[in-house]
Amino acid sequence: MIVVAGEALIDLVQDAAGPLAPLAPRLGGGPYNTAVALGRLGSPAAFCSRVSSDVFGQALLDGLRTAGVDVSYVQRGAEPTTLAVASVGEDGSAGYSFYVEGTADRLFSAPESLPVGTRAVSFGTCSLVLEPGASAYERLLRAAAEQGVFTALDPNIRAVLIPDADAYRARFRSWLPCTGLLKLSQEDADWLGGTPKEWLAAGPAAVVVTHGADGLTVLTRGGEFAVPGERVEVVDTIGAGDTVNAALLHRLAALDALSVDAAAALDETAWRDVLTYAARAAALTCSRPGAQPPYARELEEYAGRR
Repeated sequence: MIVVAGEALIDLVQDAAGPLAPLAPRLGGGPYNTAVALGRLGSPAAFCSRVSSDVFGQALLDGLRTAGVDVSYVQRGAEPTTLAVASVGEDGSAGYSFYVEGTADRLFSAPESLPVGTRAVSFGTCSLVLEPGASAYERLLRAAAEQGVFTALDPNIRAVLIPDADAYRARFRSWLPCTGLLKLSQEDADWLGGTPKEWLAAGPAAVVVTHGADGLTVLTRGGEFAVPGERVEVVDTIGAGDTVNAALLHRLAALDALSVDAAAALDETAWRDVLTYAARAAALTCSRPGAQPPYARELEEYAGRR
């Protein structure tokens, strides 16, 4: 079982050109997308969050169930669902503004225990910024690491939500000794101001950096390896990084490498396999609108055409 901890929200995405174009609601949130992607890839997954009891919240839960994700660890609240307004650039890249005051996911409280059989827990995005929930997720991260559970972290920086950049950067560094796998985009790395080598030395077994269409790199104690990106016609990049998170964890699970020691011991061949799988999964997500990660059969068919 892979548990994903973090927010679920609604992305409001323009479905036409112009500043006042109609906004189409889509299920989203970095952790939410990661959980859905894991379910679609066939990994046993559970979602740990707090979701509104409003119509959006119900739609989010329905999306998880449809993907085969266990929702028994989802808390509910009467507060509204967080909204993110996504603007898509000509190159398919997405920018966001957020409506987060008084929303349900901010009031998350850490569970007393993780589901039986939990092999890994994934964290990231807004849930590690917005208090008081951020501190609860941080406690869960530290508790999981103390119990020897493999942890994955994707900071997925949303700078507009971070009032004190230096304080967040210091907090991020404090999470690294509790992190088994650190994945972040090159943009995130630039904003955080450190280097993969520094972050690796602080604790993770591996640091994966995504470079958009240029592919992915991983730094481990055994070396640095890279794979190119997959060329597709990009509709938008919404959910691509979240799909990478899921694909990395799914493939590591297949290699029985969901532990710090096992992930650190993977050789170049194994890591290239893991990264290529993630690059292909992300490419399929980018080839369609919104966060629509691929199902396992779609990825198998795509790989068979390469």
